[in-house]
Amino acid sequence: MIVLKATQDKVLAVLQSVAGIVERRHTLPILANVLIRKTGNALQLTTSDLEIQIRTTAELGGDTGDFTTTVGARKLIDILKTMPGDQTVSLESAQSKLILKGGKSRFTLQSLPAEDFPLVQESAAFGPVFAVPQKTLKDLLGQVSFAMAVQDIRYYLNGILFVAEGKQLSLVATDGHRLAFASATLDVEVPKQEVILPRKTVIELQRLLSDAGGENQPHIEMQFANNQAKFTFGGMEFVTKLVEGKFPDYNRVIPKNHKNSITLGRAPLLASLQRTAIMTSDKFKGVRLNLEPGTLRVASNNAEQEEAVDELDIDYGGDTIEIGFNVTYLIDALANMGQDMVKVELSDGNSSALLTIPENESFKYVVMPMRI
Repeated sequence: MIVLKATQDKVLAVLQSVAGIVERRHTLPILANVLIRKTGNALQLTTSDLEIQIRTTAELGGDTGDFTTTVGARKLIDILKTMPGDQTVSLESAQSKLILKGGKSRFTLQSLPAEDFPLVQESAAFGPVFAVPQKTLKDLLGQVSFAMAVQDIRYYLNGILFVAEGKQLSLVATDGHRLAFASATLDVEVPKQEVILPRKTVIELQRLLSDAGGENQPHIEMQFANNQAKFTFGGMEFVTKLVEGKFPDYNRVIPKNHKNSITLGRAPLLASLQRTAIMTSDKFKGVRLNLEPGTLRVASNNAEQEEAVDELDIDYGGDTIEIGFNVTYLIDALANMGQDMVKVELSDGNSSALLTIPENESFKYVVMPMRI
């Protein structure tokens, strides 16, 4: 049976949309495969890593009929990538193998039985569905995802807190040294929900979501259960386990009423930090910020006795403050903000700093100081 017959670019795009979660090495060999299910003309592709499952349906030609199998996802993609985009490729079934043909090339691939493929058991108790523009969610993820922890033993930090209530959607991420908060106003009222999305799910959503705006912008539908989230968008269905645990109370972490604040250009500050970062030591990414009326001085040095000093003229008449930061944390935040101006609020040299967008409550970034 000819399972599919279409141009390489079409087949590759559909495969790549589901293959992001596939691990090359897995304790279960079948999880390196994609589950292919043909029903009539429709072709359904499913991948899983036991915690996340992605499924998409497409029409890619071939014979009409019912057929299921699984085949190595990465290998199939690697082969397709070597073929021209406009070349017609076909996938045929032959006993327990699949044959991929394109031009004068022919590849025989081993398959594993579809019934051995472990599908994620979907929760029976999903809450109500609500939809938001894909661009809104993608922008929010981009504003906070850099602050997620990586393999922290406090497993609830290895992801993003997702809070929906009324017409407000807020996302929060923290690794214990810094915290990023971003929110957006929705067109629809949503029931109160608070879940922690795992790091891998966040990265995959950022890859797959569209950032098209405008009147007919694509939406993403979401549903949450106690231990699962389900997203439906662009012909794809995405089911993921949630991180269990209690996320820190972010409202207590975000400082209020700092007595010193400066508003300055985001790009000049970012450039200054990137320059001085060159002279920090690899292990110890510390920079010193000296704030005094009219001037912000950024300085760094390393074990080889090298140093960098950079000055910015600022409109400031508050206290003189010297404070140290991990420069990477500041660069991450500034690089992920699109606005021209940034507001930096400080109390003293030992308290956390708050970075916000002037006249805008939708983004807050807190960074703890470091001793230098």
